[in-house]
Amino acid sequence: MFLAKKSKGFCVEIGEYSTLLARLSSPDAPYIVEELKEFPATDTAAITDWVKTTEGKGSTGYAHATCGIYPTKRIIRRHTLDPKKVKEPAYFSEIYTQQFRVEPEKYTIKALNPGDGSDYDMVKAAQKEVLFCGLPSEDIITLQDKLLEQGVYPERLELGTLATLGGVVNYLKFKQSKSPVLLLEIGEESTQSFIVSADGVDISRPIFSGIAAMIPVVQKELGLKDEESAKKLFYSNTFDFTSMGGALVKKLLKELQSSIGFYEVQTGQSIGSVLCTQLPASLTWLGTTMAGSLGVPVMKLDMLPWLESLNIKLAEGVTLSQPEERWAGLFSLIASHQNAVPDEKK
Repeated sequence: MFLAKKSKGFCVEIGEYSTLLARLSSPDAPYIVEELKEFPATDTAAITDWVKTTEGKGSTGYAHATCGIYPTKRIIRRHTLDPKKVKEPAYFSEIYTQQFRVEPEKYTIKALNPGDGSDYDMVKAAQKEVLFCGLPSEDIITLQDKLLEQGVYPERLELGTLATLGGVVNYLKFKQSKSPVLLLEIGEESTQSFIVSADGVDISRPIFSGIAAMIPVVQKELGLKDEESAKKLFYSNTFDFTSMGGALVKKLLKELQSSIGFYEVQTGQSIGSVLCTQLPASLTWLGTTMAGSLGVPVMKLDMLPWLESLNIKLAEGVTLSQPEERWAGLFSLIASHQNAVPDEKK
């Protein structure tokens, strides 16, 4: 018995607010994106229905996909190692416990080089800077089960944040840009913040403040009876909140300014733009508000030429809903699926 050959490729990005899906012409590069879909993360039925009706699934009936995930307790932390302790067996566990405040035995964590995302060489341990990436081990099981229930077979599961960081670094190299970017993934309870340049991830910092911290401000400013009403209105996209934007992002901004100030003193470089990739469509204006409060523009990606450089093209009739930057994570995931080819061989 021979299994039917998979004729399509699939990529799925499961964010906190939205699930983005791409059906590709083939499982291998060069890719033609034949369909793009977006669903609210909570609409499991719609995602399942799309997978059932889309073409290109394997003989199992599952869409075999590369999946990017954004678990709320993910760790993406750049850290400076102590050269004297780096070869001690318990040193990394000590960092996880003392610096990241997590129980090492409950997490799956990997050490990477912050410049290019390659595996950190534990034997040589030549570099002081390392990018620790991980998530609770039980989240891996939960997310895999959820994907299977929706008809998606995760051939590869990776932290979407990592793919996005790699994509932004690649884009800055593609544009030959020297300006660092502030990348923000604003979640319900927390925000992942990064300063990224063409040389890699320069700074990472989790901030324990997100959308939830803005809801009491909305309630107060509009005189609403309770926070639940404020939350519904905030996410509804039926009211223009831009006039109170400064008050909404005040707490988050204060935390970010300390990171940016530290970076600028250390490197002598200023942030060139802000990129918010994980906001729901109804809240994309928050990225503009954040950038305006910091006195820099929102990063605008020149998507189609960049995608072409990554061997990705959109089929006729396939377009990116606005703002296009919301798709940066999914396309970075598609690009990370193929093996990097050295420049001299391109």
